[in-house]
Order: sequence, then structure tokens, then C-alpha cells
Amino acid sequence: MSGHSHRGGGGHGHGNCADEHSHDDGPERGMQFTLYTKIDKDNVECLNEVDDGSGKLVFKPWDERLDKEKLVESDADEELLFNIPFTGHVKLKGIVVIGGEEDYHPAEMRLFKNRPHMTFDDVRADADQVFEMQRDRTGELEYSTKIARFSGVHTLSIHFSKNFGEDSTKIYYIGLRGEFSPAPRQEVLLVSYEAYPNPADHKTSLQDQARHEIQ
Repeated sequence: MSGHSHRGGGGHGHGNCADEHSHDDGPERGMQFTLYTKIDKDNVECLNEVDDGSGKLVFKPWDERLDKEKLVESDADEELLFNIPFTGHVKLKGIVVIGGEEDYHPAEMRLFKNRPHMTFDDVRADADQVFEMQRDRTGELEYSTKIARFSGVHTLSIHFSKNFGEDSTKIYYIGLRGEFSPAPRQEVLLVSYEAYPNPADHKTSLQDQARHEIQ
């Protein structure tokens, strides 16, 4: 819990009601929002949260989206900033946000792709996509992303820049829909490389041993 002074601005690609689509609320829909299992939760950052670590709690299974015990609330003002690293690459297609009661609900959502460890100073830059939000207490609304822009995502930053008028913002659930691809396993190449002895190292070792025996 820490205070801060910031004011984000700018951005392009604003969304509106036309970008939001209602879906039937059923098990089939819930199965689409499984990207939370591909989040590197240990490294999720939420800036301006009242309780440290509470931002991670809003990434949960679809059938727990209405659980009001797990939530994040903003601290110094109404803004929240999430840095969400994935364990691989994601093609992000849609986002659902269940916010707080009445005016505690976020009113604008700004998305940034592959900008790890963003701060409130960084959100002055143009966002990759911006949505004007509506109050949603059940997860009925989905904000559709520009898929071509949100392919190959390894870190997603979400800036909730304002709410509907309260001093703080509350969020109970963030659902992410899309496709996941595991990251390339580059460490295998490194291990294979190190498995081969270096003749130069071996030669140096023999020379050192010979000098030691002469002495």
C-alpha cells in the first residue's frame, strides 16, 4: 500500500458500445475464458492496490467470477494498472470485467501490448486499444480486441484510468479470451551446447597440471 501521484492521458483506438458483445451465460462460454491458467501469477503486478497482492485474485475461474470475497480496490485515487505476464504467447480476442457497485465500477480500460513493468508515468503513451466501459456486475459484456494487434502477446498491461465518480475503483473479475502458444524452449539449446567439452579448456587444464608437477 503506497501513495502516488499520476495522471494518464492520450491513447487511440477508442472503443464504444459497438465493440461490446453480449453472450449467453452458460458453461460453453465459461470454457472460453481459460487464459487465466496461462498467467505467470507470481509475477503479476497491480499498481495502486489497497492490499498488496489483491490484484492477482481477480484472475480466477469463470464459475467464481461472482465471488465478492476476492477483489482489488484502488488506493490513492481511482486508477489501477495491471502488468500481466503470460507463460507463453497469447492471441487475445476479448476481455470481460466485473467491476464494483455503482460508481466504483471502472469507466475506461486502456490496453498495452508487450510493455513489461509499466508504471503510471508510462501510461501517458498511446494505448494499443481503449474501451469506454459500461457497468457490468455479472460478466455479461465482452470487450473485443483488435486481434491482429493483440497477437504474440507475452505481457498485457491494463490501465483502468477512471471510474464513474467514486474516489476508488473496485474490480472483482477480469476474464481473458484467446489462444495460447507455449514459448520456444531456448534453454534446451543452451544445455546441448554446454554438454560438449571445450577442447581449449581441456588443454589449459592439462598445461596447468604439467606446470604444477614440474614445480
